[in-house]
Amino acid sequence: MVERLIYMKRAFSLIELLVVIALVSILLAVVTVSYSTIQRRSRDSRRLSDLKAIQNGLEQYYADSNGSYPDAPCSSVGETYLPSGLPTDPKSGLPYSEDCHITGYCVCAPLEVTAGNATADCLGTTGTWQCITQLQ
Repeated sequence: MVERLIYMKRAFSLIELLVVIALVSILLAVVTVSYSTIQRRSRDSRRLSDLKAIQNGLEQYYADSNGSYPDAPCSSVGETYLPSGLPTDPKSGLPYSEDCHITGYCVCAPLEVTAGNATADCLGTTGTWQCITQLQ
């Protein structure tokens, strides 16, 4: 009998393999959902920092031009105030929604996760937007 036990090979049963596969699948699903949420939050963070850079550039333009903002489009602030040019949306690559005129401006970015402060952008498009306006 002892001899017989020595030669028996131990293997995983089908149930054990199915349990391991199920656990790995659950973990993979959780990681995938977390990763996509992190990506959306990262893009929102980039949008918010882009808006702040645009606002800083436009306010510097206002200070340098004796109290007026650039006439449409906002991108006319040029390389002097935004060395890399007007930032674009990190997901679509499209420019942010803007409305610039001599007395003020409104620039909006669509958000994916973070709650914005507007339900419509400067041009009236509905959705969750984060908008900046003139400080002066």
